[in-house]
Formats: sequence, C-alpha cells, structure tokens
Amino acid sequence: VVTVLVIACPHALGLAVPLVVAISTKLGAEGGLLIRDRRALEQARLLDTVVFDKTGTLTLGEFRVVDIVTANGLTGDDALRIAASVESESEHPIAQGIVKTAQDRGLDVPQVEDFQSIPGKGVAAVVEETRYHIGGPALLEAEAVEVPDALREAADAAADRGQAAIFLVREGEAQAVFAVADAVREESREAIRQLHDRGIEVAVLTGDARAVAHAVAEELGIDTVFAEVLPDQKAAKIEELQAAGKRVAMVGDGVNDAPALAMADVGIAMGAGTDVAVNAGHIVLVRSDPRDIPRIVTLSRATYRKMVQNLWWAAGYNILAIPLAAGALATWGILLSPAVGAVLMSASTVIVAINAQLLRRTAL
Repeated sequence: VVTVLVIACPHALGLAVPLVVAISTKLGAEGGLLIRDRRALEQARLLDTVVFDKTGTLTLGEFRVVDIVTANGLTGDDALRIAASVESESEHPIAQGIVKTAQDRGLDVPQVEDFQSIPGKGVAAVVEETRYHIGGPALLEAEAVEVPDALREAADAAADRGQAAIFLVREGEAQAVFAVADAVREESREAIRQLHDRGIEVAVLTGDARAVAHAVAEELGIDTVFAEVLPDQKAAKIEELQAAGKRVAMVGDGVNDAPALAMADVGIAMGAGTDVAVNAGHIVLVRSDPRDIPRIVTLSRATYRKMVQNLWWAAGYNILAIPLAAGALATWGILLSPAVGAVLMSASTVIVAINAQLLRRTAL
C-alpha cells in the first residue's frame, strides 16, 4: 500500500505541461513572438490557412520604384539618380518613393536647380545643366512628349498591375518610365514559401483594387485573393473561411484589421502596427517580420509534441509500476518496495523536467 501511494504521487503529472508552457513562452519571447493568448499558440499547430492584410503587412506601406525601363542608352541607375534629384524637393508620396528608392540603392543623387512644380502634371528641374520633367500621362499630353514604344508598353503593363507609371522627360522625349507601387517586403516571399512548405494555404485580404491585389499575389505566390473588401467586411471573410471548416490565422497591422484579428482562430498583429491591432492580436510579432509567422507554427507543433511526450512519461510509469506495487506479479516473487517506488517516482519527475528542457533545441 505504501509503495502504491508513493508511486502514485502526481509530481511528474503536475510538471508535465506547465514546464513546457513556461519554456515555450520564453522561446517565443526570445524569437520576437509576444504571446498574449496561450490558447492561440496551441491552436497554431492546427492552422491550414493564413490570411494576410496587404498594406503594411506584406508590403512596406510606402511607395517604391519596382521597375525601371529606359531608352536611348540610359541605364536604370542613372535614370533613377536623375529622377530622385528632380523629385527631391517635391512632397508628393510618389516623389518621395522615388527618392527613397535611390537612397536604398546607395545612389549619389546630384544637386537640383530651378525646381518647379507643375500642378496636376508633375515637376521640372535642372540637373547637371540639363532640364528634366517628371510626371504621368497628363505631363506627356501637356508637353507633347515623344514616347518610345518600349516605354509606352512598360507604362501600359504597369497600369495593368495597378501601378503608377512615371516618366522622365528630357528635351521633349521620354528617357525612362518608373513603375511605382507599394513595395513588397523582401521578407514576405520567404514567409509565404515557408508556410507552403508546412502545408498551409495563404490568402491576401485587402481593400485595394483587384489588379493591385492580384499583382502582389502573383509576385508572392499567394493562393487566394480577397480584393476590394470594405473594412467592416474583413471579419465576415474570416468567418466565412471558418464556416468552411478552415483553421484560420489573420495577420494585420491596422485599425481596420482589428475585428478580423479578433475573429480569427489565431490573430497575429505586427508589432509596428496600430495599438488597436496589437491589442486585438493574440500573438504580436515584435520585429514586424512576416518570417516569424512560420516560426509560430513550428513552436506550436513542437510544444504540443513535448506536452504529449511528458504526459506519457508522467503516466506511463504509473501504468507499469502501480500494478507491480499492488502485487500483480507477487506470485512470481516480483514486488516493489517503498524505496524502489520512491526512486521511480523521482526518476519520472526528473525525466519530465529534462524532456521539457529539450524543447529549447527547437530551431525556430
């Protein structure tokens, strides 16, 4: 009886799950994952669909030059360098996007002279003793600009993708066209590839036009596109996916994303997003890096495996040892003493603790 009571002491069972919970939470924090709702991390292992907001999540939320086509032997970097100089004194978001693209590429932007803003059409300035104009279709029409076929085709292709086509003009002839759009995060490609590797579908949910949404989806390899969705309809889209039997994670950063984040099985907020989105999210990406989303799934699956293993270790020795201590094999002279029971009980506790520590070896 004493041996049975010693072996049945539930120390290991009481440590099996809490130890794993504590270690996984610490691992998440070290990996840039702020876990605000523990149940969400446990649900992450079951996800089969991750829905991304577009602006500020898959993209930077800022304009950048995503493509350059030139004419007359001008290189792309030279065209961008000149355009950035001309636009340097403009406050228009697209102009600032051109300037920031040149800065990102480390280009040496020359000084600008005689800057002039042309309302509704573009800007003009003198760069390296040559006068340039920059603008869109309205500028081409107003200045009767000659546009080479290659540049016109590139501009039409940009328009089909929902991107702005901005022309660099010198002496009445277009020298280059810049496709300007909300730039895709470089990290997004790797994040979506890793989610696909884990067997998880990826969707984008945005209020942007269909052409823009499909262009981003095609570039990143996204499976499903929900475009032109009003802010108050985002949560309903998540609910529709759940009604179809999907386990859904929503990733967002804005006020409009908060209802969808709360509705999803796992709401993942970008750390650089609005306070409303962060408070609505179950898990916060401190580094605002989309590549941390596959890590959530990896951590969730590894945590669940350790919990199951520990529960088996905690209960398994009871399943074998208690019948022995109760005399199931006494006829054959096998009977456990209280001292042996104490050793088994302690050993199971140590094994559970060590196994929980092995979770630290998980590569996120």
